Amino acid sequence: MKVVVTGGAGFIGANFIRYCLQHTPEWELVAFDDLSNGRGSNLDGLGVPLVLGSVAISGEIDAASAGADAIVHLGALGSVPRSIENPVGSHVANLTGTLNVMEAARRENAYVVYASSSSVYGANPKLPKSEFDWTRPMSPYAVTKLGAEGYVLAYQQAYDLSTLAFRFFNVYGPLQPADHAYAAVIPRFVDAALSGAPLTVYGDGSQSRDFTYVESVCAALHSAVSRRVSAPDPINLAFGTNTTLLELIGALGREVGHELEVQNVPPRSGDVRASQSDGLRIREFFPDVSPVPLEDGLVATVDWFRELKRNVVGA
Repeated sequence: MKVVVTGGAGFIGANFIRYCLQHTPEWELVAFDDLSNGRGSNLDGLGVPLVLGSVAISGEIDAASAGADAIVHLGALGSVPRSIENPVGSHVANLTGTLNVMEAARRENAYVVYASSSSVYGANPKLPKSEFDWTRPMSPYAVTKLGAEGYVLAYQQAYDLSTLAFRFFNVYGPLQPADHAYAAVIPRFVDAALSGAPLTVYGDGSQSRDFTYVESVCAALHSAVSRRVSAPDPINLAFGTNTTLLELIGALGREVGHELEVQNVPPRSGDVRASQSDGLRIREFFPDVSPVPLEDGLVATVDWFRELKRNVVGA
């Protein structure tokens, strides 16, 4: 089976490719990435071809997807703050890019798994969130994710294509970069903690997230592709945890062995106050996938960052 992974050199994409190589080495894997977020070094030594190109540019995905049985569409221009600064860029990369992927899949009759986002719930205050709750995006990024999952699901009806839209909730783990302006909260915190720098918290730290370790995400993606799981509605890829940033900082401090200094700054525009899935549909469709406890995920993530820093110092 040929599986094309858009965003294959990125954090989740490279972890997913590693997971596939471990569990189904007979699959033919192709990474497709423009390296705007991903890094070619994430695929070093894996023996998986990296095709350079952008999903946002019509036709560039076509050659890579020729003969594909499945496309795992992880390629996107992420970050709520970045989308507020550049809404047109987010629209083109995420909405137009997804439409190009769906057209490529339609030509090949390929199965598609799409990575949407919990940000689509936006201003809906209900906790925990069900996939059938109303959505109210608060940022251009969230709008693009909601619109793109609409394309993915509409292609089931319009073209009889098998597709699945996952809504990711704050995925974290090894390979997630901390060295750019739009880095996610856990890699930012871990990097600062190991460097002895204060942890920047936007707001008072009582905002909460349903943090999901990347291995659980990869297991769900792999199971979806293996079984060609298709559903007419999105599925939250999270398991119902609710961790405040202050609780996260406490857990991280215990892992690194010392109390962490916190620097509070004003909240950012477009940030969701609280995010938590009810975890029902993911367990219904993927009973074989188990969540990794936050403490265990933090241990693996901190270990990866420590090794990265040792390699940098020794270089």
